[in-house]
Amino acid sequence: MPPVARDALIGSWTHSHEEDSGDLVVYRPSSYAFPRSRGRDSFELAADGSLGARAIGPDDRSVASPGSWELSAGGLALRPGAGRPERAFEVVSAAPDRLVLRRRRSPFPRS
Repeated sequence: MPPVARDALIGSWTHSHEEDSGDLVVYRPSSYAFPRSRGRDSFELAADGSLGARAIGPDDRSVASPGSWELSAGGLALRPGAGRPERAFEVVSAAPDRLVLRRRRSPFPRS
């Protein structure tokens, strides 16, 4: 599989859990017309490497957590701040309307 261009990941992505399958996690642009849901995780990947992560809080409201992200030969690493755990993925595909990631068990080393 050819490497994914970093520019293909820039933008705001929201978890489309209805489309997940096995270890594949699907994200859509945050402007996508999602079906109703109690809450969705999302993240914004900026060109400067900054991350704006949003997770579902204990009261179903979204909780923001700024951090950083990195794309390397090993995959995509999301590093939210505020004590939140790093998440590591393999990028399966990246299109303007759909981002498919595979969960990794361990974070990638920092470069």
